[in-house]
Amino acid sequence: MVEISALFHGFSVVLTPFNLLLMMIGIVLGVIIGVLPGLGGANGVAILLPLTFTMPPTSAIIMLSCIYWGALFGGAITSILFNIPGEPWSVATTFDGYPMAQQGRAGEALTAAFTSSFIGALVAVIMITFLAPLVAQFALQFGPPEFFSVYLLTFCSFIGMGKGSPFKTLAAMTLGFGLAAVGMDTVTGQLRLIFGFTDLMRGFDFLIAVIGLFGIGEILLSMEEGLSFTGKTAKINPKVVLETWKKLPRYWLTSLRSCLIGCWMGITPGGATPASFMSYGVAKRVSKDGEKFGTGQIEGVIAPETAAHAAGTSALLPMLALGIPGSPTAAVLLGGLLIWGLQPGPLLFVEQKDFVWGLIASMYLGNLAGLIVVLTCVPLFAAILRIPFSIIAPIIIVICAIGAYTVHNAMLDIWFMLLFGVIGYVFKKLDYPLAPLVLALVLGDRAEDSFRQSMLISQGEVGVFFSNWLVGGITTLSLVMLFWPLLSKILTRLRGD
Repeated sequence: MVEISALFHGFSVVLTPFNLLLMMIGIVLGVIIGVLPGLGGANGVAILLPLTFTMPPTSAIIMLSCIYWGALFGGAITSILFNIPGEPWSVATTFDGYPMAQQGRAGEALTAAFTSSFIGALVAVIMITFLAPLVAQFALQFGPPEFFSVYLLTFCSFIGMGKGSPFKTLAAMTLGFGLAAVGMDTVTGQLRLIFGFTDLMRGFDFLIAVIGLFGIGEILLSMEEGLSFTGKTAKINPKVVLETWKKLPRYWLTSLRSCLIGCWMGITPGGATPASFMSYGVAKRVSKDGEKFGTGQIEGVIAPETAAHAAGTSALLPMLALGIPGSPTAAVLLGGLLIWGLQPGPLLFVEQKDFVWGLIASMYLGNLAGLIVVLTCVPLFAAILRIPFSIIAPIIIVICAIGAYTVHNAMLDIWFMLLFGVIGYVFKKLDYPLAPLVLALVLGDRAEDSFRQSMLISQGEVGVFFSNWLVGGITTLSLVMLFWPLLSKILTRLRGD
């Protein structure tokens, strides 16, 4: 009952004309960002984050989170109509969504995708509503050793649970730690790694890095690929929507399973992309029509879209309750909270109730608004793809440059943005993940501070990270995650023998 009353208070915070306007603007911008290949939820939030600095934190986070919900919806439009995933997590949607569009069932595929996305997000938001305060209350017991062990678990989870090479993930994370160390040491006040350049005293701003890595890096990659768009047109009329909604209850088990997969992958730092692929793979294996997947099965659209939205939304739970992001977008939002002077973590629920419950209430309204917007405006958003990429790319680069400049009003930041853009491009060409780099850049300082505080408390004894069941359990789990790729190989060989 406490959570429900707090949620109603959150709705009273959100339901002001200004916040509702920002919500709709955020949804529309998010869908456009999701539709445009070369952008994405994390990119859009990063590029537009500087525009929110003058807003109250609650209004700013509502707009930014709605951009994210819109991007989650928008990625399905290009996947189904053009076979071009607007977002990485939309790749699995193309497998059955595009064949459905080719068969003249684009409206059905889009309605199924949008409705499934809404259901996945709704389940995740309900989970956040009731779990986040419990997690935050539990986390109030944490001191510096516990916080460091949680940071360690986050970093190790990316290595152990990531889809790609653990060595590439570790290399990307190490670069992030190196960049986070540049500037003034927060404990001793000494300057580190500035090599005589006084401009580096403030360090590398994570926002500049994110705009370059995601925005500019994706544009460079898209320019190389020379995107050209050909696809199906679609209109969604009420008759198609109602007919599709009548079919969807048959696949309730697929939706439930996809919600569980998505929520789990969101809370652990897996993210929406692995969740969508895992959900699609499980649905294909379990379904009685599994062999028909890839030929235009509606179940092949429901599974990845439900899981992607559940994962994308539930990634905000550890970010709010523990200050640990579960996805690249959550990492960008975490940086935004720090810029606004808010400290994510358990105390946020005590000190900033209006902010937390306003954000949770906006998740309910934002997803509902997103569903209505995409169901009514699909032809308009699909028409954006008719604009030549040669026009869109320079506009995005200018927006990125303005966003980077406004952080510190410094021209040097634009050069840093371009440098990070090249790094992002090289990382993508060499198949190195960007999320661990961003995570290490955002959390590197905080993890280092917690570690050094722990060492001061224990007078240099590393055993402090095993001093009680809580910190010892988390540290042990972290080490298991770190060596999980090696352990799984050993177990596979033993089973094979």
